[in-house]
Amino acid sequence: MASDPLLGKKGLGHSKLSIYYGADEYMAELQKKYELDHEIATLKSAQPDEGDPHAANAKPSTDKLLIVEKTPGSDGLAVRLLRKRNDQNRSLKTGRLFPTPNKPDPMPLELAFLFTKITPEQMIYMWNVLTFIFCLQCLMIITYCAALATFPESFWTCTLCFAVPFAYICIQQIYIDHDVMHGVTFPVYEFQKFITHPFSDFISLPWEEFVLEHARHHASTVDLLIQGEFGWDPEEFHYALQQWAGPMGPNWYKYLLTVPWIPVIHFFGLNDTGFLFALEWWMSFPEADASGKCNKEFWTKWMPRRVKHNAVVLGLWACVWLLGTWPLGRPLSQGWRFVLPVTCAARVGFSLAWMFITNFTHSLPWNKFLENDPARTWPKLHNIMALAVGGKHRWNEMLFHDVHHAFPNAMGTLSQRGRFHGWKKVHDACVEVLARGLWKPNGDEETEMMKSQKKRSAVMKQGMAS
Repeated sequence: MASDPLLGKKGLGHSKLSIYYGADEYMAELQKKYELDHEIATLKSAQPDEGDPHAANAKPSTDKLLIVEKTPGSDGLAVRLLRKRNDQNRSLKTGRLFPTPNKPDPMPLELAFLFTKITPEQMIYMWNVLTFIFCLQCLMIITYCAALATFPESFWTCTLCFAVPFAYICIQQIYIDHDVMHGVTFPVYEFQKFITHPFSDFISLPWEEFVLEHARHHASTVDLLIQGEFGWDPEEFHYALQQWAGPMGPNWYKYLLTVPWIPVIHFFGLNDTGFLFALEWWMSFPEADASGKCNKEFWTKWMPRRVKHNAVVLGLWACVWLLGTWPLGRPLSQGWRFVLPVTCAARVGFSLAWMFITNFTHSLPWNKFLENDPARTWPKLHNIMALAVGGKHRWNEMLFHDVHHAFPNAMGTLSQRGRFHGWKKVHDACVEVLARGLWKPNGDEETEMMKSQKKRSAVMKQGMAS
């Protein structure tokens, strides 16, 4: 893979990557969208590293759900200005200071590419990839219908040949969603925000709220093993199921009561793109004002978006229902027979993707496993799992999710970086960043995650040297 396959000269206007929309126009629109969605700008600024520079003109939001919860004296809106006194800026849950990422300074040449903002051309390319995935999903559903119409006696053969690759494509969709969410927050074209996850469930969060709740996750959970340390994390329930009983060794039998439920709740939509998760978020956001009145933007911004997004989603599922009727010689009431295998295949894919991104990466057993450098000690397993998520550039996201949480804005996602620079270059750079220490010392005791990072980086550095 070339080092910079999508870098172009500045000021080109319309690039080869977008015939109808130039990179310059897109950057101008990006700033306007941040001014409208100032909530996203606020939460990005509340995350450990710097916020998005394109959001500099957005007014800060004062909603309680959009600030970092810390000890008195910190209001969560100007995070860096609050790191002056050692008795302030501490977590209400653990008492830890809000950590400061240890961004290399001076920046070594070999690490600079990790912290360089992606170009407008690269941004447009990422959304083009996501659009292609949606089109491919639609084509696969139509092909599945054609296969059933041609071979009605081979239902299970046709269904399995469709379901397995369709689930795999849904895994890829979540990873590309995660990529654009961090590096290219707003779509190039308006229609693209409706195609980010329409097949995940029958009702789901609109794109802007999808981005917002994920930004809340990053602002609340800085250490992978301490969920909701600096405010409510919408994903805390997932982590409770896998960590509530403490260390796995002496409490292994307790986990038999909760861990098996993790794939079940994902399948039924308790993840970032599912219906149950959307209900959880909508019950919390937007908040009422101090007098108890409805949020002033609820009816003008949030409700219209929710209605429009889910109207598009339900319209797509209505098309899937219709494909299962007259093309297959069935009455209108029998459309569910086609919808069911399609939604089950999609739910399996989306569930697997979210279990990788949320449950594995934030679990103590997984981070203990990483201490032994699985790429070297378990090379076959490493390669198989990389294939399962779509390539080693995406597997880096699983190996270095702690690095991603330290630099969610400055670095973005590692799968995104690997797409443009190659997985090996990103992998080696992350080892170096990890070895330098992700957080600046502030006098607090090291967490379990920090101790694990030290051990892992030492083992990986030794392996690279040998």
